Amino acid sequence: MAKVFIAGSIKIKRLDSKFIERIRNIVADDLEVVVGDANGADTSIQNELRKQSAKNVTVYCSGDEPRNNEGGWRVKVIHSSAEPGTRAFFTAKDKAMAADADYGLMLWDAASAGTLSNVIELVKGGKKCVVFVNKEKTFINVKQPEDLIDLVSVMSPGAKNRAEKKLV
Repeated sequence: MAKVFIAGSIKIKRLDSKFIERIRNIVADDLEVVVGDANGADTSIQNELRKQSAKNVTVYCSGDEPRNNEGGWRVKVIHSSAEPGTRAFFTAKDKAMAADADYGLMLWDAASAGTLSNVIELVKGGKKCVVFVNKEKTFINVKQPEDLIDLVSVMSPGAKNRAEKKLV
């Protein structure tokens, strides 16, 4: 059974109907879902999965227990040697989800370095990712490194600069 990593920018709390339709299709196809435990998009995605009565969901967390688990799903704890609460601490969970998944579905605000990093991790692993660019209400398919050029073209110069500093 295929496993889909669904995630998004922490600043996005409301899911667009086009993104919800993709989640609906994933649940209808009974695909396995891996999702994070952060506030923002992760929690909104979890709430939508719960509304869709998704059963095959695993919530990944970096701490001892998830910050959010809206459906009471199984949990996979990812241990990190980084200082708790830091970006590196939570990135360990994201990298594990990208490694465990077969595909990605990302909800992106065209600024979040974390979501962009998830896409990069998936592509580095030879996996396809569909990115919904929230501000443009469009999907961008990212299948290979060259496709990242199209993706980052929607970023403002300031967002690109901030992402480059965080991703180094």
